[in-house]
Amino acid sequence: MRVFLETYGCQMNVADSELMAGVLQRAGMELVERPEDADAVILNTCAIRENAERRVLGRLGDYAHLKLANPALIVGVAGCMAQHLRGKLLERKRVLDLVVGPDGYRALPELLRRAAGEPVAAVRLDRDETYGDLEPRREPGVRAWVTVQRGCDKFCTYCVVPFTRGRERSLPLPDLVGQMERAAARGFREVVLLGQTVNSWRHGESDFADLLRAANDVDGILRVRFTSPHPADMTPRVIEAMATCERVMPHVHLPLQSGSDRVLEGMHRTYTRAQFMDVVAQLRAAIPGVAISTDIIVGFPGETEADYQATLEAYREVHFDSGFLFKYSARPDTRAFRLPETVSEEEKGRRLTELIDLQMALSAEVNDRWLGRTVEVLVEGGSRRDGAQLHGKSREFKTVVFADDGSPAGRLARVRVVGATAITLIGESLDAPGAQPLVSIGG
Repeated sequence: MRVFLETYGCQMNVADSELMAGVLQRAGMELVERPEDADAVILNTCAIRENAERRVLGRLGDYAHLKLANPALIVGVAGCMAQHLRGKLLERKRVLDLVVGPDGYRALPELLRRAAGEPVAAVRLDRDETYGDLEPRREPGVRAWVTVQRGCDKFCTYCVVPFTRGRERSLPLPDLVGQMERAAARGFREVVLLGQTVNSWRHGESDFADLLRAANDVDGILRVRFTSPHPADMTPRVIEAMATCERVMPHVHLPLQSGSDRVLEGMHRTYTRAQFMDVVAQLRAAIPGVAISTDIIVGFPGETEADYQATLEAYREVHFDSGFLFKYSARPDTRAFRLPETVSEEEKGRRLTELIDLQMALSAEVNDRWLGRTVEVLVEGGSRRDGAQLHGKSREFKTVVFADDGSPAGRLARVRVVGATAITLIGESLDAPGAQPLVSIGG
């Protein structure tokens, strides 16, 4: 069977698609690059925001046309949206043959075979499933996604993840070290540890600080990153590990969500603004120059203008390097879904636009400070916009572009910053042309 996989959503969805690809390949199935060449197409989906759902439902319309031309085509939806909207999706019987939730990937080859005869749904959550024994089929590149934790126990009132991915469970430390060692052996130079609240990872007596130290010691791995931590679990032990492990990068994505204690309580975020600021202060004291990015939701039910102004004040106080900024989107099954909307879409849009403008100004200011400095860039390849340039990430996770000097993907390059925008650092290479790669980059 030839299968086309299409991914929507965050890095965890990308990692899940790599997991599914590995399961399918081991079952003797072939992965293809175009849906027109496939016997089965699977959309791996996200249910976090309404926009993502609309995109997937629109894509199913495209596949309906494909299915008209090829009635034997199997169309499936996997992932969070499959778990979250299984009833609505199963109503689309003329298009969908398979609905499989995040804990059903191990049986995917058999489910596809069954779906060739009749529609199949596999959406039961499994509190014991971690896929720790399964090797993903990683996409070629310099960066390997390593899922260290599945599910979530935080139950933020706006979030569907505990309902779509189940309760929190951590993968065993030896399994994770083995994954990272195999990734390094195949040429990947950076690992990104993934979890919904990744720093709450625990295995036996080991906590997330121990996991960072173990990742730091894997031969061949040059950089270690993680996302997304929860502020309440950013312990002194974790901060110390970040500060003392050379390969753990000085960047942390720390979701604030709101600068108002009243809104944070309504979101059930389990920390106050002052506690968040204390974590920021600890990070900056322990890791000079650490880059901090964040998530913000505006227009949460009950958010007043004063609450929103508190978010702006907190944003200015932290001076975030970058941010993922969103309007509140009510999600069925969450506790906040029952709350009356008190902020109009127009007002949500105004607040979001103002916050984006603030972030762009702060990002430009932060990036201007890099002018004249030398940064270490992990080269990822040619720039998408200009074939004469290379691009990569600095240790602080800033995108850097510079003239192609022959550096291959996977090499650490020294680059002097000569220009900056709010999004990108522009540099010139300080290394000799034609430098050799550390190792080849494997798929």
